[in-house]
Amino acid sequence: MNTKWWQKEVFYQIYPASFKDANNDGVGDLRGIIEGLPMLHRLGITTVWLSPIYQSPMVDNGYDISDYQAIDPRFGSMAEFDDLMAKAEALNIKVIMDLVVNHTSDQHAWFQSAIHDPKSPYRDFYIFKQGRDGMPPNNWRSNFGKGSSWTAVPGEANTYYHHVFSPQQPDLNWENPKLRQAIYQMINWWLKKGVAGFRVDAITFIKKDQDFAAISPDGVDGLGKVKRKAENRPGIEQFLHELNAETFKPANAVTVGEASGVAYDQLDQFIGDDGYFSMIFDFHYADIDVASGSEWYKKVDWSVAMLRDAIFKSQLAIQKVGWGANFLENHDQPRSIDKYIKDPAYRDARGAKVLGMLYFFLRGCPFIFQGQELGMRNAQRDAITEFNDVSSRSNYDRAIEEGVSAQLALACVNDRSRDNGRVPYPWQATANQGFNAGHKPWLAFAKQAPGVNAQDEEANPDSVWHFYQQMIALRQQSPLSQALIEGEFTPLSVTSDNVIAYQRGDRVQVYINLSAEEVDIALPDGKVVLNTIDQVSQNHLAPYQGILIEVNKNE
Repeated sequence: MNTKWWQKEVFYQIYPASFKDANNDGVGDLRGIIEGLPMLHRLGITTVWLSPIYQSPMVDNGYDISDYQAIDPRFGSMAEFDDLMAKAEALNIKVIMDLVVNHTSDQHAWFQSAIHDPKSPYRDFYIFKQGRDGMPPNNWRSNFGKGSSWTAVPGEANTYYHHVFSPQQPDLNWENPKLRQAIYQMINWWLKKGVAGFRVDAITFIKKDQDFAAISPDGVDGLGKVKRKAENRPGIEQFLHELNAETFKPANAVTVGEASGVAYDQLDQFIGDDGYFSMIFDFHYADIDVASGSEWYKKVDWSVAMLRDAIFKSQLAIQKVGWGANFLENHDQPRSIDKYIKDPAYRDARGAKVLGMLYFFLRGCPFIFQGQELGMRNAQRDAITEFNDVSSRSNYDRAIEEGVSAQLALACVNDRSRDNGRVPYPWQATANQGFNAGHKPWLAFAKQAPGVNAQDEEANPDSVWHFYQQMIALRQQSPLSQALIEGEFTPLSVTSDNVIAYQRGDRVQVYINLSAEEVDIALPDGKVVLNTIDQVSQNHLAPYQGILIEVNKNE
């Protein structure tokens, strides 16, 4: 295997507003991230991914950017960003940024010029269309759940602008070469500042079907989901090839595509030898609890066998052509313990460890979302008004519109809300959990079990934090590193549908019991290198036990 530099990385995603608040204004900041770097270094991660820190009105928590080349004051200054880069480099930690180029904020100077002057040179940086009989140009529904993906231009009769997401996030017009060049110049500016690469947000939405035709409705509102005409559409390959050639490839940057809507038979275009990105996130198994392409209230009663098959299919498809980005949590996902551990009695350190082992040793780069290494749980909110996330509120309204009861709609949003991963990080068992010195945080804390905080877990050798530290060391700095980084992924067949088992290279086998039942299973001869509980048997796995075995040790 011709290993690329980025294939050896272990990524840690920081949600800046919620990581650490150094100036005690209720919002996490760059200085707080700098203060937290030594802990991340001790954990063992090698690359930090920063969710957006650009200037933004924060309608979608920074994914609505009003200035690509400015730091939002709530996070700090460009000088503090430069200091963060220097401090990270001193600890051998690389930094990647979030790249959001499907849309901007409606407060971006480009859009403000475009919307106030039909003759502005920036008018064609966005998508403006004429309405039909006093209605929007077509019946596309926003990807955020409720309402049209078109918004009327104030003071301009029968003119609308397009937005896949919220009305405050107007879509950029990638058909315009001048827009594309402006984007490339911005990306190269950041690369020259020393960032190692980018996680590329919502990138499969940059190409829209240019007929802008109406589609068959899929809801009582008479609208159809916009992704049917604006996600991974024919012609996107021209944009993505050019993007890579003009920016990422010359810089040898690492790129992680948020590539929803990509079929497995298209993976070669995205992550092959001449692919657009270094790796992509595959959402097929991440979204196993929700019907494909549907709203949050359309839940799926999934099984361990379904999850196993989805993971195996993903791994084998990606392995054929390139490299994957493996994850259980991120800023758009609920906490994995609540999502994947069906028995509430095991939604604790035991459940967190077994899930960690399940995904961490898959072929590809592991991504850890802040708090995942502590075993953090979802929040439980009592009213929709307690949610900050624009998508959560919109999905709640959409469920009500479709006839779902308020109680069930709230339960679905609690289970799935993006706010679950965005609550402030618990540093210690003190006031405001060490997030700051006592100022009310921008988002309410999620109640965690005693001891679920960074300080207590680092002091507890049996904690989830230490288990993640062990997994990282095993992948990065052990005799098994070559097998765990470069080794082929091979599914293993077992007799129980509650066990997920796989092999890496010739030397490593992983067995995961993802159920509350003891499972009879014949484990192979070999050395137990890592175990989620202090129990080993050749004949069975205990409930929610994971075990990593070194086999063929002498070969």
